[in-house]
Order: sequence, then C-alpha cells, then structure tokens
Amino acid sequence: MSRIYLDWNATTPLRPEAKAAMIAAMDVVGNPSSVHGEGRAATAIVEKARAQLASALGASTADIVFTGSATEAATLALKDRGLHSSLVEHSCITAWTKADLPCDHNGLVEVLDPKNSTMQMVNSETGVVQPQLKGLAVSDCVQAFGKMPMAFDWAEIDMGIFAAHKLGGPKGVGALVPRQGIDIKAQILGGGQEMGRRAGTENVIGIAGFGAAAEAAARDLDDGVWEGVQMLRDLLEQRLISGAPELVIFGQDQTRLPNTSYFACPGWKGETQVMQMDMAGFAVSAGSACSSGKVKASQVLLAMGIETTTAASAIRVSIGPTTTKDQLMKFADIWLAARTRFQARAA
Repeated sequence: MSRIYLDWNATTPLRPEAKAAMIAAMDVVGNPSSVHGEGRAATAIVEKARAQLASALGASTADIVFTGSATEAATLALKDRGLHSSLVEHSCITAWTKADLPCDHNGLVEVLDPKNSTMQMVNSETGVVQPQLKGLAVSDCVQAFGKMPMAFDWAEIDMGIFAAHKLGGPKGVGALVPRQGIDIKAQILGGGQEMGRRAGTENVIGIAGFGAAAEAAARDLDDGVWEGVQMLRDLLEQRLISGAPELVIFGQDQTRLPNTSYFACPGWKGETQVMQMDMAGFAVSAGSACSSGKVKASQVLLAMGIETTTAASAIRVSIGPTTTKDQLMKFADIWLAARTRFQARAA
C-alpha cells in the first residue's frame, strides 16, 4: 500500500511551481548583496518573490521581511514587547508573550486590548478561525494564508507572521509583514539585508520557492479549489461519525479551515492512534507538529477546557487539494476498524 499524507497543517507537499522556481534559482551564483551582474541576478529573484508574496497578501513589497521561519518572524515581532496572548497560540508566540487572554470551549479568544495583544487568525490544531479583529499588534497568519481569503491591507493588523511550507513552498523560509510605518527592532545583527531589519544573506532558493508558492496559492483560492477540499473534509467527518457516534470533533460548529478535522475517541490515546495509522500507511498527527511528538495532552485543548482524557485522545487529519475521496475513505475504514479493536480490548 502506498502511503497517504494527511498532515498538511504540519507541512505541505512542495508545489510544482515552487520546485521549478527553486531549481532555476540554483543556477544563479551571485550573492544578492553584491553589486555586479551575478549579484543583481540574485537580487532580481528575491525581489520577484517579494512582489509575488505582496500581491498574494495584499501588501506592499517594501513591507515584507524575509526570515528563516515563522518562528524567527515571531521573535522579530514579539521579543521584549510584553504583549498579551492566549494558550491556544503556537509556542513560538507564547514564548514571548503573557499568555493570559481567556478563550471559550471552542478556542475563541477574548481580546481586551488589541494594540497590546497578539491573536492567531486560525488555530493550527482545531482549524477554528478567530473572528476578524482589527487593530491587533501582531497576528500569526501562518495557517490562514493560502487556505482562506485574506488581504493584509484590510486586516488592519500591525504585523503578520507567515511561513512558506504551509502553502506549498519550501521549509526554512518565512516572512514578517509589518504595516507601513511600524518600526522593527532587528534581532539578527550584521549586514544591512532586508532593509536593515534582518541581517544575513538571503536564502535565495527558498525565497524563490516561497514567492512561486504564494502566487499559485492565490490562484487556487480564486479558482475555488478549497471549496472542494472542504467537501471532502465534511465527507470524512460524516463517515467517521456514522461509525463512531461517540466521536468528539473540536470546533465542529465554528468556522474552520476547509481542510482540518481534529477529533477524539475518548480514552483511546492520540499517540497510539498516530502510530497505528502510521503503520497502516497514513500520516496524521496528534496536534501541532512542534508538540505532537510529546506524550501529553494538547495544550490548545486544555486551554479550551477540554477534559484531560479527551484532550489526550485527539488526532488531527489535515488535507489538501491533491487529497482524494478514495484516500479519505480508506483512512476512515482503517481508523474505524482500529477503533473497534480498541473498544473490544477496553470492554
């Protein structure tokens, strides 16, 4: 049996457009900080990608700061600012913030002071979309970008955090996008790259892939590709519920990413399910890729007030435009068979 990848929220397969752009960039020898012809050729690749990302985001090219990851972008945006966040945020956010904002049982966050707070657009585990809140100091836009319509210029946030590998680009490149007029204190010092906001030679190859992926992702949104993805996600959930009526689907009644299903069969440990599905040929996760290797309940679900046993039983299935109905029904059949065996042992 060939393996079936159902962990798109952790990282996405590389888009053909991104791969082609990266291969072409590999043949360009220059350093983008050099002024000779070879350097200018490398600069042209970086600036083309900056324009592609700006167009897909609805932002100005001058506002885009390329980084080595979304985590680095978060550090650049948040370090030493003392902003408020909630415990449903990614750990790269809570590492630099006061995680004291309350949330309800769906993970919807109550923000009292937007200018001194950060709130994600979408939760990477549940897929729940936060209500649009203007005036935020920082927003983690990583999961939202490329999967749902958004435009930085009307979001009215001071800074947004993005990652290439969540929308079909390469791993190891991200971006911070500040609103015009927002000052950034560089955290990596050295040369004057990225307009003095992030020193270090730009990852020309990765940036080329980021730009191409962003352009292709915007095209997919315009073409309604993700509407078809949502139909498949909903079919999967219907199939699972029909065979496992005790199933808990987190955020089921909320607006969610079209590709994300986070669910639990209480008492059946999430890490056990992940290993069983892996051996059966399916890649799923027990939550965020940065925490799912840890044998403990999801911090996101605990923050939502989910009981510990149920939280520790959660797994996430996240799909994409190349996922097929046949693949999802195969997963459902094997997961339901494994659940029947678990219940027989537990009886």
